[in-house]
Amino acid sequence: MKETGVGASILRREDARFLEGRGRFIGDIEIPGMSDVAFLRSPLAHARIASIDTPDDVADRVFTAADLSDVKLVAPASKVPRHRIVAAPPIASDRTRYVGEIVAACIAPTRAEAEDLVEMLAPDFEMLPVIASMDDALSEDGPRLYDDWDSNVSMETGFDSGIDEIIAKAPVKVTRVLDMARQAMVPLEGKGVLAYWSERDDQLVVYSSTQSPHQIRTALCQALELQQRQIRVIAPDVGGGFGYKAILHSEEVIVAALALKTGRPLRWLEDRFEHLTAGANAREHRYEMTAYADQRGRVLAIDAKLTTDGVAYSVWPHTNGFDAIQASGILTGPYDIGGYRVRTQTVVTNKPPLSPYRAVARPGACFAIECTMDAVARAVGRDPAEVRLDNLVKPEAMPYKAITGKEYDSGDYPACLRRAMEMVADAPQTPAPGRLLGTGYAVYTEHTAVSTSTISHIGIPMMPGFEQAAALMQPDGSLELRVGVQSHGQGMETTMAQIASQVLGIEPERVILRHGDTGLSPFSTGTYASRAVVMTGGAVAAACDKIAVKLREIAAHLMQCETANVRLEEGLLKGPSATMMIAEAAETWHFRPYELPEDVLRDGLEVTGGYRPDGDKGPFAYAAHAATVSVDPELGTVELLDYVAVDDCGTRVNPMIVDGQVLGGVVQGIGTGLFEESPFDDQGQPLATTFADYSLPTAAETPMIRLDHSETLSPYTRFGVKGVGEGGAIAPPAAVVNAINDALRPLGAELCAVPASPKRVLGAIFDAQDRAKADLETTK
Repeated sequence: MKETGVGASILRREDARFLEGRGRFIGDIEIPGMSDVAFLRSPLAHARIASIDTPDDVADRVFTAADLSDVKLVAPASKVPRHRIVAAPPIASDRTRYVGEIVAACIAPTRAEAEDLVEMLAPDFEMLPVIASMDDALSEDGPRLYDDWDSNVSMETGFDSGIDEIIAKAPVKVTRVLDMARQAMVPLEGKGVLAYWSERDDQLVVYSSTQSPHQIRTALCQALELQQRQIRVIAPDVGGGFGYKAILHSEEVIVAALALKTGRPLRWLEDRFEHLTAGANAREHRYEMTAYADQRGRVLAIDAKLTTDGVAYSVWPHTNGFDAIQASGILTGPYDIGGYRVRTQTVVTNKPPLSPYRAVARPGACFAIECTMDAVARAVGRDPAEVRLDNLVKPEAMPYKAITGKEYDSGDYPACLRRAMEMVADAPQTPAPGRLLGTGYAVYTEHTAVSTSTISHIGIPMMPGFEQAAALMQPDGSLELRVGVQSHGQGMETTMAQIASQVLGIEPERVILRHGDTGLSPFSTGTYASRAVVMTGGAVAAACDKIAVKLREIAAHLMQCETANVRLEEGLLKGPSATMMIAEAAETWHFRPYELPEDVLRDGLEVTGGYRPDGDKGPFAYAAHAATVSVDPELGTVELLDYVAVDDCGTRVNPMIVDGQVLGGVVQGIGTGLFEESPFDDQGQPLATTFADYSLPTAAETPMIRLDHSETLSPYTRFGVKGVGEGGAIAPPAAVVNAINDALRPLGAELCAVPASPKRVLGAIFDAQDRAKADLETTK
């Protein structure tokens, strides 16, 4: 059904209210008697709290750790052997471990007045030694972040398929050290939370700008020792998440606890300074990659070491080890590589919490393997794209089990890359005088709708499980859907209605989606890992299947025929000699039950459907990207001239929405590749605290992004869909850096870090010049 169902590019239904300013975000919600909260945060990266002097006349509006001593610590779990986890306290009690850590909360009628209260406090801090980088953390003689630890290593993992024999015979060996900088996430709407106690409902009502309402409810119940029925978490309109809103934030615990303690509604809204300095940062990886290949560049084995900055505390529920676990499991990418060894270490430093960011560790893993592929191609003197074609998993090998154990379900990776190569060739670029031109490629696979079996061995308290959806057919034949996932820009109100339309034939305009409310929605772990259209879309279809069966039973009785002889087509119930509208059957069941037999009345038109992919297998989406850049070798500046993305996410439920997801992801990935960085000095002080310091890509830096698609259906999912929410952001850092290195090749220079700032590009050029001088001196 292409007009309104799966495959139709219908306009997003939710956009009208946002474009017209009718959205309802945390900042729009007003509760009578509500006060605002502001926080006193540590100005030091590592310090002992000696005291906090509070004026007597405001003491009843200032709260420290001592006032919340009955709040339980919510600690994430892990099954990784010897993984040392330290949960973040809501408010620091004796020691602060990063700049921006909360040490007191102040309550006032307005945010401005609450901030005035913060200014009245006089904390006394005793400075302690700072661990400002991964190198500092690994120093044998350096300080320890936790006194009872013998090192600053929080987690170590390893995998070895047995590569020593391959190494001994491989004629080509290539080694690179590749760095990915720390970033902020910068959703359009910052984090926010509002909480109050409802006497009528005997519930703590918490409005949170979250991707995972049920998860937040679970964590708050643990912290406040309340039953699940006693907390209702509502996510109103959410202005972007990207993973930042899929974790428990200290502010959520504090505001909820203080709402209970004071008996008044409380709200906190994050400002940009808080987000950039103390919010959940992302990434900061170092990859030490060694590839062993034959003389044509066929990669035989990868030997890798991955170090991640795991910061001061582990966020709930993912822990601080999620990046290393994720990256090491996907580091071989879409390539048929027969040998793999990887070691990871996650270290603790005096930096703010680390959160999974859009695509989690995949951009780093893609950056590492794709830059390595280019290095192999240079070593054997072949075109990087051709070397990739030789190494990609072939379509006839599908389903393909990677060396890491992951099963790639379907696809034609080489065809995707060839199409990207054709698009680049069809639009040749010309650099300005004095500038260097380069083109770079990157190919990735993305494990979407990650399965229970994939996550369960890690042991974190976030199991994807079964997804459920409720479908409630109204007397007029319109449909209400209730789902547990939370939309924050994905267009779910449109795509879920399209799936219902596909099954039942009703117009999407007659379907409404309710989501983001634990008081209404079936349980869900939330929206993350490109899972919503796969998991919840499947559950919506399953619920609509049940509605369809009931409608056919009702119509069969009214038409005096067998149920098997009634078809549901184009929104009509068609029997051997009569046709009935869905609304007529629905109206009969609701208003004239006396016309129906007992067995038809037994089950209603309000049903719940459950779903997970066949065999509990998450489908793998994939794409090939290509970037063309020009580089000024005198200034180190990079201009992005052209960008191509060819993706395959299986069946596209709404192609227009898919394009939007890919375009948005590519722009974020360009930010990772060229602009975004959250640096810290040697005292753990954040150096990018405003948008004057933290650069984001704008329309001026973004070329016209050209898209193409293929559709290889997944054999495991309803409609053959695969996730697409994160994919666009994975490949750009690798494609952009490979393009820069292609441009710098005549200079003998190579960049091995992102973002590719002018300073880093010039550094690579200067390093090449120094090597050339040294080589010249050696030959004299």
